[in-house]
Amino acid sequence: MIRNNGVEEGEQAAIGTPPSGRRGNPSRVTLRPITGHDRDEFLELARASVGLHHPWMPLPTTDEEFRALIARYDQPGEECLLVCVRGTGAIAGVVNINSIIRGRLQSGSVAYAAFASTSGRGYMSEGLGLVLEHAFEDLRLHRLEAQIQPGNEASLRLVRRLGFRREGYSPGLLFIDGAWRDHERWAITAEMTGAPPSPPHPTRPAR
Repeated sequence: MIRNNGVEEGEQAAIGTPPSGRRGNPSRVTLRPITGHDRDEFLELARASVGLHHPWMPLPTTDEEFRALIARYDQPGEECLLVCVRGTGAIAGVVNINSIIRGRLQSGSVAYAAFASTSGRGYMSEGLGLVLEHAFEDLRLHRLEAQIQPGNEASLRLVRRLGFRREGYSPGLLFIDGAWRDHERWAITAEMTGAPPSPPHPTRPAR
């Protein structure tokens, strides 16, 4: 099957995701940046997954919202990555690396969502694991933070499984679904993942 960007399905350029994964673990998914050509598939999946995402993470469900998503993640310091099933290219979920700050912080904020059609199969666990490798090895970040509403048990289980630590609780942290929502703050650093040391990013001060 040929997608509308002229690339054979399943063969889109992936981000550092060889079949075995960098750590030698089997990987059933790949990562790739979202593009405007993903509009139809993404919107269909998002509309079918509203019940799964509400009230935790609203995703674009209209053409206008999708265009705004593409425009946002076309900016420096922002990445929107699709988690795709290896071999078919089907989109299983999305992971955003938001608000990357360089200098002494070298940090970003991560948000993610599975799609209902493939939820419960472990694809997002594998996909977020690959995002950690990308963030710490390719982007050379030091830290990623996830803000999670206390009632979102599935998301909390996912970050625990991947080694994030709970760092605190912030009342009224993010405006979601018409109100300021409380969030737990979870974070992970490159050292916590056992990632091989990478040269520091050029923007990090020498001392």
